[in-house]
Amino acid sequence: MTTRRWLLLGAVGASLVIAGALYGALRRDGPPAGTEIEFVVPSGAALSTISEALGGAGLVGSPFAFSLYARAKGAASDLKAGHYRLVAGMGFGEILDVLERGAVVTLPLTIPEGLTLREIAPRIAGFTGDSVALVRALLEDTAWVARKGLPGPTLEGYVFPETYRFAEGTTADAIIDEMVDRYLAFWGDAERALADSLGLDEREVVTLASIVEEEARVAAERPVIAGVYLNRLQIGMLLQADPTVQYALGEPQARLLFRHIDEVADNPYNTYTNAGLPPGPIASPGAASLRATLEPDEHDFLFFVARRDGSHEFTRTNREHVNAINRIRREPPGNRD
Repeated sequence: MTTRRWLLLGAVGASLVIAGALYGALRRDGPPAGTEIEFVVPSGAALSTISEALGGAGLVGSPFAFSLYARAKGAASDLKAGHYRLVAGMGFGEILDVLERGAVVTLPLTIPEGLTLREIAPRIAGFTGDSVALVRALLEDTAWVARKGLPGPTLEGYVFPETYRFAEGTTADAIIDEMVDRYLAFWGDAERALADSLGLDEREVVTLASIVEEEARVAAERPVIAGVYLNRLQIGMLLQADPTVQYALGEPQARLLFRHIDEVADNPYNTYTNAGLPPGPIASPGAASLRATLEPDEHDFLFFVARRDGSHEFTRTNREHVNAINRIRREPPGNRD
């Protein structure tokens, strides 16, 4: 008799949970179905507290029924804190699924291609609310290099440009960690094989790609520009890349002059005075510039000069290069040809 009584009570309890869930799903005095409602689950909140808050927001008709339902599903202690965007008219199961998964509201954070750590810091700080100085100190902490297995020498070049989505309250450390992981995800066996075929290691590829990123204004020219610099490296010619001098200066100049080059003549990032690639990347290259560097166009160009529209004219000899410069300088400002 005792066993039968407990089985009967269990069946009755299950029926009550189902009935309560149906009641809560059908009886809801609140906003019209489809209305988006901001809902926050505080850290450490008990199921009863969450259920009452859901009822107060008009998301469930019966907080008690929702609590019963969550307990019956074994989810009483699995609801995650955070800021959610729920929709009026969702059933108990849908609400519970969102809260169990922790599918919180996320906000976009965009890191464009070609930014330096100095330029990335304010963007992260604006998202987290930290000071720019604090975020910059985190970005410039060389411990990241060893911790993440990066080729270094710093994080410069390895904070991957992309539009990310993070939950409110995500720390700067966590954001940087995700951005570096996204860089690491770029590299697979195929990419490493391409680097080997060029005779470059990972640091050299990223360094050259960062120069390509800074030089290119027309997407289709990226592999051509990469080919120019690889041709120069192959014959031992100075790269003479203006963006490396701008990086050495610290504060970019609207127009690079010979005196600027002289000011940083001893800086290892000055490719007018130092042979080969600089010690490391000068900005964060995007996937397109990395890909262009790994798969450069094969040609015999050694020079290029920017036209007024940002595209470049590529030439093979210094004489052709000088002629191209003089011709472009004679063009009227409005000429886009």
